[in-house]
Amino acid sequence: MTTVSKTDMRDAFFGTLYDVARDNRDVVVLSNDFGAPSLDRFRADLPGQFVNAAISEQNMMSTAAGMAMRGKKVVVYSIATFATLRALEQTKVDICSMKQPVTILAVGAGYAYSTDGPTHHATEDIAVMRSLAHMEVLSPSEPAMAGALATQVPYTSGPRYIRLDRGKWPLLDETGRDDLSAGLRVPRHGQDVVLVATGIMVHRALQVADTLAQQGMSARVLDLYRLKPLDLERFREALAGAKAVATIEEHTMHGGVGSVVAEAMADAGVLKPLKRFAIPDELLYAYGERDTLHVERGLDVDGIAEALARWFTRLPAPAGR
Repeated sequence: MTTVSKTDMRDAFFGTLYDVARDNRDVVVLSNDFGAPSLDRFRADLPGQFVNAAISEQNMMSTAAGMAMRGKKVVVYSIATFATLRALEQTKVDICSMKQPVTILAVGAGYAYSTDGPTHHATEDIAVMRSLAHMEVLSPSEPAMAGALATQVPYTSGPRYIRLDRGKWPLLDETGRDDLSAGLRVPRHGQDVVLVATGIMVHRALQVADTLAQQGMSARVLDLYRLKPLDLERFREALAGAKAVATIEEHTMHGGVGSVVAEAMADAGVLKPLKRFAIPDELLYAYGERDTLHVERGLDVDGIAEALARWFTRLPAPAGR
């Protein structure tokens, strides 16, 4: 039976970070006038470790870099589009070039803020952030993993980007994940095709796997929660034995999970057919419910399963491992 988390990823992260910060006064949170109920306790009990930088994301990144240079372990909290695009130059020059231990915590991955329109649709953030030198890119698929990432804040040695979704999601590992060194995991096994996803799209991949099973296809699901750096040997092992690979993401086709997987397969010498399910090369000037936007882009369960089944039946015999 699937258990749904009682809290969302953001609250899981800040709930854990609160305990971490009480024991370590060097842990500091900066926010661009963007609050959360889980931050109220942090702000009230640890006022010297919380800074409201107001709506000035570029200045906030530069401030975070300066604080990190003075020994602070800084968490910068904002909506994903503002954290990644509006302050990109400051992140690149002030944080990444000097390898400062700043954790950029972004909420609202993909179409999480679907009804707020294109200004809030974070559909390019993976491509943007993984292009920055020294930047680690993480995308947890459930609250337990988000909480585990919060425990690592005092020990970070360089810049990190953590993209969180909104809402409450099923727990894939109810024991929590304190050790995230692998960067990936396999919540479902299968031999015909490997479905690679990140964040909440891992749950979509599991739904697709269930649908494919009804059609006689055996699908493995790979949760790629660390998109950069990628452990090529573990990645190769995760694909071993399967006939084909497909990626499922709520991100533009260019530079996201599909690109990460294609590059990794090339670098690791994995020769398998690859199909990518992603947002087409277009900017969505529309507002709507998240599920509706998925259907329109073929990212719903039935749309993916049908397209994947048609593609799989036309594949030639595997050419390699």
